Amino acid sequence: MINFHVDRSSSVPAYAQLVRQVREALRIGTLRPGDQLPTVRSVVTSCTVNPTTVLKAYRELELSGLVEARQGAGTFVTGTLGGADPHVMARLRGSLARWLDQAREAGLEDEDVQALLASVIGENPTRRTAPPAPGVGHGKEGAA
Repeated sequence: MINFHVDRSSSVPAYAQLVRQVREALRIGTLRPGDQLPTVRSVVTSCTVNPTTVLKAYRELELSGLVEARQGAGTFVTGTLGGADPHVMARLRGSLARWLDQAREAGLEDEDVQALLASVIGENPTRRTAPPAPGVGHGKEGAA
């Protein structure tokens, strides 16, 4: 299950932060089809947000084809994003965590790290997306 967090100092609206967290969890494989999202009530309590905020996020995810609300049962993941091998993702995540430790030891703050990553991603647009591996399915990917 995903544990949501809302950064009050961010300029990104709280509902969009929740949507982004679900989309990221789908991409890295921590959420999979069939998984249940936390109840609106639990997100309201843990993130101290308005229920309307959570409902808006869940509704946007549903319109994107990524989740499905089931009356009386909850909200469940129905779609996927990305198609990378989970073992490759885990290995890369470990490498990135080690790199982040080095960046922090060098005195970089989160915004510095984000700016550095954005600059590397933007440097070479042709390397931005690779073709999917043969036999890898694709989920619905709606607007975020």
